[in-house]
Amino acid sequence: MQDKDVTVLLDRLSEGDESAPERLLTLVYDDLRRLARAYFADEKAEHTLQPTALVHEAYIRLVNWENVSWQNRAHFFAVAADVMRKILIDHARRKNAAKRSGGQKILLDEAVSFSTEKELDLLNLEDALTALEKLDARQAKIVELRFFGGLSIEETAYVLKISETTVKREWTFAKAWFQRELTRT
Repeated sequence: MQDKDVTVLLDRLSEGDESAPERLLTLVYDDLRRLARAYFADEKAEHTLQPTALVHEAYIRLVNWENVSWQNRAHFFAVAADVMRKILIDHARRKNAAKRSGGQKILLDEAVSFSTEKELDLLNLEDALTALEKLDARQAKIVELRFFGGLSIEETAYVLKISETTVKREWTFAKAWFQRELTRT
């Protein structure tokens, strides 16, 4: 029922209903926090950007979009994943520019299985995603939706309008490609 409620509120948000953003936040906040916490799971406690701040910044950007026709919950979380990724990358670049220390470190989620042992630099991850996008834009989108968006195989297939089998096959290839690229750096 929550998926339908989210879709209804997204429609109301698109129509300009001023009460929709607050009601939508109530429904999606826990899922957005879960995504944000996953990004920071292995970060130091004194990290300058906290999951709550990431969620709030992403949510403000999402609900302030004009003329967006939200399709459903999966579409919302796909866009949320992209927005969160851009916020994290911008934050890492600002920090890196200030310190010139090599970037902000994160561990990729075990569910994603790129690497469960090696700590990865967020900026290197972004560079690899950009390189993959040049080779295969759909595979890059699958990585973005699965890793940054936390979407399932089924949700990813739905958002991209492709079969689950295609998502699984391309996800497997993309993980292997990332493993190779990220071990080079």
